[in-house]
Amino acid sequence: MGLLLPCLLLLSVSTFTAGVDFQQGSKSFGQSLFVKRSYIEEKASKIVKRSLPAWLAASPNHGIKRRSIEQGDSCKALQGYDTKLADNTHLYSFNDLSGSVSLAWVGDGTGVILALTTFQMPFFMLKFGQSKLYRSENYGKSFQDVTELINSTFIRSEFGIAIGPENSGKVILTAEVSGGLATRIFVSEDFGKTFTQQDLPFIPMMQMTYNPYNSNVLLALSNSNELWLSEDFGSNWKKLHDMVCLVKWGRKNSIFFTTSLNGSCNDRGMLELRRTIDYGKTIKTVATKIYSFGLGGRFLFASVMTGKGTLRMIYVSVDHGETWNMAQLPLVGHEQFYSILSANDEMVFMHVDEPGDTGFGTIYVSDDRGTVYSKSLERHLYTTTGGDTDFTNVTSLRGVFITSVLAEDSSVQSVVSFDQGGEWVPLQKPANSKCDATAKDPDKCSLHIHAAYSTAMKLNIPMLPLSEPNAVGLILAHGSVGDAISVMKPDVYVSDDGGYSWIKALDGPHHYAILDSGGLLVAVEQSTNQPIDKIKFSTDEGQCWGVYTFTKEPLYFTGLASEPGARSMNVSIWGYRDSFLSQYWISITIDFRELLTRDCDDKDYVQWLAHSDDISDPNDGCMLGYKEKFLRLRKDSVCWNGRDYQVDTQPSPCRCTLDDFLCDFGFYRKENSSECVEQPDLKGKVLEFCLHGKEEQLQTSGYRKIPGDKCEGGQMPERKEIDLSRRCVSDLIGPELTVDNRSSKSVPIVITVIIIMLLSVAAGVVFVKKYVCGGRFLVHRYSVLQQHVEDNAAEGIDDPLETNHTQNGKIEFHDDSDEDLLE
Repeated sequence: MGLLLPCLLLLSVSTFTAGVDFQQGSKSFGQSLFVKRSYIEEKASKIVKRSLPAWLAASPNHGIKRRSIEQGDSCKALQGYDTKLADNTHLYSFNDLSGSVSLAWVGDGTGVILALTTFQMPFFMLKFGQSKLYRSENYGKSFQDVTELINSTFIRSEFGIAIGPENSGKVILTAEVSGGLATRIFVSEDFGKTFTQQDLPFIPMMQMTYNPYNSNVLLALSNSNELWLSEDFGSNWKKLHDMVCLVKWGRKNSIFFTTSLNGSCNDRGMLELRRTIDYGKTIKTVATKIYSFGLGGRFLFASVMTGKGTLRMIYVSVDHGETWNMAQLPLVGHEQFYSILSANDEMVFMHVDEPGDTGFGTIYVSDDRGTVYSKSLERHLYTTTGGDTDFTNVTSLRGVFITSVLAEDSSVQSVVSFDQGGEWVPLQKPANSKCDATAKDPDKCSLHIHAAYSTAMKLNIPMLPLSEPNAVGLILAHGSVGDAISVMKPDVYVSDDGGYSWIKALDGPHHYAILDSGGLLVAVEQSTNQPIDKIKFSTDEGQCWGVYTFTKEPLYFTGLASEPGARSMNVSIWGYRDSFLSQYWISITIDFRELLTRDCDDKDYVQWLAHSDDISDPNDGCMLGYKEKFLRLRKDSVCWNGRDYQVDTQPSPCRCTLDDFLCDFGFYRKENSSECVEQPDLKGKVLEFCLHGKEEQLQTSGYRKIPGDKCEGGQMPERKEIDLSRRCVSDLIGPELTVDNRSSKSVPIVITVIIIMLLSVAAGVVFVKKYVCGGRFLVHRYSVLQQHVEDNAAEGIDDPLETNHTQNGKIEFHDDSDEDLLE
């Protein structure tokens, strides 16, 4: 009997990139999951009005105008498209009753898509299921049923379709056999044309992971916490270690994992962090007393128990765990967490949770060693239930990040940084929008973006913010215009300059996609209970939209799918139709190539200076030390960028100003000021910290250069780090793991002296170890910055916030549990 349920699209795409710490729950590269499930309930919550905090006042320099043309000019170019698109619309029906479909693009530009349909039904103590596998070689215009390649075996849908890195053509499907008592994998090395099966000597706990540098090498963690490795793409396996709690690929074929010595991964804080660089032939313990660990860029982080109650601190290594430095971050208690929000080889964004069940914390940004941190944003929204944060890296323009803050009245507000966390400001109100009911002043409000937190609150937000590196400056997002995020029906907003300016592009929630490197946008209206038959498209970055009726028989829409990378011209509309007794999946693929009748040439591009509102000003457009000029497609040019399109940029360095510097350790910026002033609780104190096992004294005028900033000459505030020639090795992470490795000809003499001292003044050595080398005195001296967290964390957990729906349509925060999110 048919499932009379509406459908929603759950879409998660992530890449296999070395050294980046991904959020939990991400699927393999290029995968989409379509699932039939119940309706989202309408929200009636409303919230009281509030004013903008003074520390988030709009920047006086935030005056960039949107690059646009007269709307009619681009709309005229979209006439007469129905016949072209009708000739390039392709329908495929999947004749099965499956409850979900998983999609995966295999390779870049190959046109190969695998579709896995899954149906599972519980029966008493058992589960019965079936899977079908389909393959397309033309971007989804047609599919072939290739279920016989997997011998009609039931594939575990929670593991999805594991696609190999780069363009390797490798695919792994994980199958359940013998009623779940055994596991088999089907592997392909030819983009899914053929599969071979391999029985596993273990039952995997999660999807296997490829070595990012060698797709033949696989890692798997079993349901009994055994770590297994294959060097021949799953043909043979060897067990590397027992009782492994968490495992990650590092750089240069390295593998990092935590292990428990007492047989339980629940004993966090007593785990050991180990590393192998030769696929398990040798394994080295690089840290002890580990609570959790994470990788970001070239940095390895470990959350380590301090030995004082449940307090933890962060250690960081830039040499694969050979040496460690203590990060200058606040300590956290058992009800708090650290989380790597974003990281590259130059810096880290780290969220540090506040004590108690507050739902917010503080974002800190690191120096280029990942050791010294500056406060970037307070009251940053980050729930501990599921780890929901709106922190978004805008990949279409360098240095831009968008996130949400939790105001003191529990309303949620969006902020943006254009300089990699140096300054956060509200998003500019779109010129073609009016302030909603949440606005205190109907003429003064800002744009607020819906992201992960809104979806966690079950609001009707079908898509997260979208940007692509090859679609310069372009952002698509759902949002509302007022004093805070509203729970009312959101609209779709588009920015073409990296978030400086916005327009309302579409009324109501939509699914959307970027095609042809930003030359084409497509969108389908979200409909939870009515079938749909139309798709919208724009060739001018969202200013003007054409509407195409792609079917005479509407379908219940579940999702929009296009090849990752935003270079394709094909988009697939997925949904289902009802028959008398059942439902069946439908895929309608539209090829927009014929809509763009010619290839773009030089006259179709115009020079654009990023981060600029006045291209004639020689100092305008400087961001992180240099300017970037791009060649961008004219809005009124209806042409094809092509798969080989490359972003054309012309960088030029700028002279240094205070905008190129963060406030240094122990300094902060006052409200509405660019000047860094000394923290009151640190005045008159010597700033010291531990680096590479040596105590360093910091002499600073209050500024340090933003990591990755390329400015030259100009204003260069003085900053020195003086070696005090004193050891400061902490024993928290294991004294044998953090020793100073400098060699010396006097080593035998030093050892002899130490032996004599140990025999004669044992009590003195204990004192020295505890208060000098152990770091308690030193830690206390430079952790005044930590706001006495040792005292605060011992006071207990704040009472959970009540769910509160108030009067004006704002979204309020509610949270009721905690977990550590440094993974």
